[in-house]
Amino acid sequence: MGRAVLSGDPPVEITLRPSGRARRISLRVSALDGRVTLSLPMGTDPAEALAFAEEKSDWIRGHLAGRHDPMRPEIGGSLLYRGQELPVVAGPVRRAVLQGGRLTVPAIGLAAPRIKAFLKLEARAATREASERHAQTLGRGFGKITLRDTRSRWGSCNHRGDLMYSWRLIMAPPDVLDYVAAHEVAHLGEMNHSPAYWRIVERLCPDYRIPRGWLRRNGALLHRYRFDD
Repeated sequence: MGRAVLSGDPPVEITLRPSGRARRISLRVSALDGRVTLSLPMGTDPAEALAFAEEKSDWIRGHLAGRHDPMRPEIGGSLLYRGQELPVVAGPVRRAVLQGGRLTVPAIGLAAPRIKAFLKLEARAATREASERHAQTLGRGFGKITLRDTRSRWGSCNHRGDLMYSWRLIMAPPDVLDYVAAHEVAHLGEMNHSPAYWRIVERLCPDYRIPRGWLRRNGALLHRYRFDD
């Protein structure tokens, strides 16, 4: 994987992704974070790929212009937490703490990394609780749980029974996180998306279509938040 820069105003960074499955050069602009990716067959000259991007420069910039600006949580602002807007205030604390319907962070230093740490801690507890509850209903055990900041999926389950979740799910309404947990735990019974698999999902989360729809409509909002420098 490499990097290239599309000339113009402003310059646009492009990720070059060689793929053994690609049969032609293809272009993608992520709706989540605006990342521009060129997928190309193995052995393709990077200059040829960049020329392709140059031809599509108006299309690329049009998509980027239509995106919303990223949001960086800070003192005096707010944060989406469990589906609700949570005010962020400064106080005499060492780390971000939920107090009286507000998120209190230290007055000195950067707020965003501390808020991110708070969200990950809350997400770890919430995803474990939901996973254990659904796994007990299913009568199955699972492996380890990991949290990541993934763009292409909200969760996964591998053949060993290990579960992965996006920690950003803690910003969504609780039933959304619960649905994703049910979705992944259901793979402990069916490692596919067959009708039998979806029957398991419905057994674990009878109204799953509602939170699933919320995530499709609002998932990009969760990725608008930026927490790192």
